[in-house]
Amino acid sequence: MLRNREIQILLAILFTISFGATALTAAILSYQAGVVIIITSVLLIGCTLTFTAWRYREIEKLSSYLLRISSGDYTLDVRDNYEGELSFLKTNIYKVTIQLSEHSSLLQRDKVKLTNAISDISHQLKTPLTSMMVMADLLNDTKLNESKRLEFTHNIRVQLERIEWLVSSLLKLSKIDVGTVPFKKDKVVVNKLIKKAVQPVLIPLDIKQQSLIITGEENVSFQGDLEWTVEAIINILKNCVEHTQEGGEISISYSENALFTVITVRDNGKGISKKDLPYIFKRFYKGENADQNSVGIGLAIAYSIITSQNGDIEVISEKDRGTQFKIKFYKQVI
Repeated sequence: MLRNREIQILLAILFTISFGATALTAAILSYQAGVVIIITSVLLIGCTLTFTAWRYREIEKLSSYLLRISSGDYTLDVRDNYEGELSFLKTNIYKVTIQLSEHSSLLQRDKVKLTNAISDISHQLKTPLTSMMVMADLLNDTKLNESKRLEFTHNIRVQLERIEWLVSSLLKLSKIDVGTVPFKKDKVVVNKLIKKAVQPVLIPLDIKQQSLIITGEENVSFQGDLEWTVEAIINILKNCVEHTQEGGEISISYSENALFTVITVRDNGKGISKKDLPYIFKRFYKGENADQNSVGIGLAIAYSIITSQNGDIEVISEKDRGTQFKIKFYKQVI
C-alpha cells in the first residue's frame, strides 16, 4: 500500500501539516502543547492509514469479484446494505452482474433455439434432397423410358418447389423474430382482406368439393398490415382445407366492437387432438392428423404475424367435429 504514489503524497502532506502545526504551537504556546499536537497528528495519520488499508482490502475483494464475474460466475452478491461510496459501488456491481446473468441466459436460450432450428431445417431438407438424388441417378439411366423420365422430372420439380417454400417461410419467420419486418399500421378492411386471402385456396377447395361461407359487414376494419395479414389468413385456410374431408364446409365470419376486431375461421373436419392443441403454433410441429407432406410451419407463421400486430389467436377444436380459429386485433389505445 505504501508504494502507492497517491498514499505517499497524502502522507507527505499530512506529515508536513502535522510538524508545521507542532512547531507553530510549541513556539506560540508551550513545548507541552506541541507534544500534544504531534501525538494527536500521529494518531490521526495512523487512523487514516488504517482506514485506507481497509478500503484497499475492500477494493481488492471487488477486483476478485469482477474477475470471477468475467469468468461467468453470476451467483455472487457483493451488496452490504450500508451507506457510502463503496456500498454504492457494490450495489452497482451487483446490478450489472444480474444484467449479465440475464443476458447470458438469453444468449444460451437463443443458442438452444438456433441449434434446434438448424436440426429441424436439416430434417426437413433431408427427405426431399434424398428423393431428388435418387431420381437424378435414375435419370442417368439411358434405358429409362420417356414416361418415367417425365415422372421423375416432375417429382424433382415438386420437391424443389417444396424446398423453395420452406426456405422462403423460414426467412419470413426469421425477419419477424428479429423484428426487422416493418408492419404497417394502415386501415385494413376485413372484407377486402378475406377476398384476397381466399384466392390461393379456391382450387384446393374445388378439388375437394368443399364449400366456403363468408359472413360479415363490409365496414369492419382494424389497424394493421394488409399483405402480411393476408399471409396469415392463407396459412390458416390451408390448414382448414387440409384437415377437412371432401364435401366439407369452411366458414369465415368477422365483426368488430369497441375493444377489438374478430375474424373467425371454422371447419367441420377431423379436428385437433387435445394433446396436439397446445403445440400447433410451434414451428415444425406436426400433429397426429397432419398431412404426410406437411412441414408444420404455416400456423407458426400465422401466429407470429398476428401477435406482432397487437393481435391474438385462439383455437377451439373437437376431434371429428372441426376446428375454430378466432383471431382478434385489439384497438389501439390513444
